[in-house]
Amino acid sequence: MPVTIVRDVPALRAALRPARTQGQGIALVPTMGALHEGHLTLIRHAAASCRQVVVSIFVNPRQFGAGEDFQRYPRQEAADVANAEGAGATLVFAPDPAAMYPGGYATTVSVARLTEGLCGAFRPGHFDGVATVVTKLLLQGLPDVAFFGEKDYQQLLVIRRLVADLDIPVRIEGVPTVREPDGLALSSRNVFLSPGQRRVATALPRTLAAIAARLAQDGRDVAAQEAWGLAELRAAGFDAIDYLELRDADTLAPIDVVVRPARVLAAVRLGTTRLIDNMPILPPEGVP
Repeated sequence: MPVTIVRDVPALRAALRPARTQGQGIALVPTMGALHEGHLTLIRHAAASCRQVVVSIFVNPRQFGAGEDFQRYPRQEAADVANAEGAGATLVFAPDPAAMYPGGYATTVSVARLTEGLCGAFRPGHFDGVATVVTKLLLQGLPDVAFFGEKDYQQLLVIRRLVADLDIPVRIEGVPTVREPDGLALSSRNVFLSPGQRRVATALPRTLAAIAARLAQDGRDVAAQEAWGLAELRAAGFDAIDYLELRDADTLAPIDVVVRPARVLAAVRLGTTRLIDNMPILPPEGVP
């Protein structure tokens, strides 16, 4: 059967009612469209988990700050629907802003602590917009499971926290970052990079991978590795570096030594394009 497209909440709930009545599992993959192989990987994971796979396509205005790229964010609904269907989606939820935020809308979901550093420090209000729209999507469709990419690692932890705190009955699954052959994390914003910027961008995953490998061997060298990584990114030619930091993988608390699973996370800018990436770090063998 061809994928079904619905554009408002009543239609979404009506479309899912038969699956829920029959006890079929329902999976959700929230996206802002401009689907690439990273999104399609999430959809394939969802299709392997549940009979019904909902892909939302909504460029959420509330997670873009002043001067960010909301207006130029890629929009290609026809291609997105075809790609989602090919990856296993059974339903596409593509509302317009008025359906998500009708007149008189006055509620914002805010998650404390996890949002206070890293991207939260450079994009005020961003995670409030993310938390609000994801909460709405989860309550609108009431899926059994929802899939998110680990490239947006801080976002993943924020969503897990809000689901736990608000008792939303959904399992949140993170999926490892999908990368280009040269290591660059797939992102809808990569299309904005010039050929020269694209070459510079590969220094981001290369630097993070080197830090992760070194700290997996000797976890005591966190400060020196952060300093080395910042110097590498500056030398590579990025226009700005928002941050490069080592954090605890579960709490995002800053760390001085790797004794538990950790993440090295970074955000950089090339022209008007902002890129983020992160990589996991396991404690060296023998560390309790």
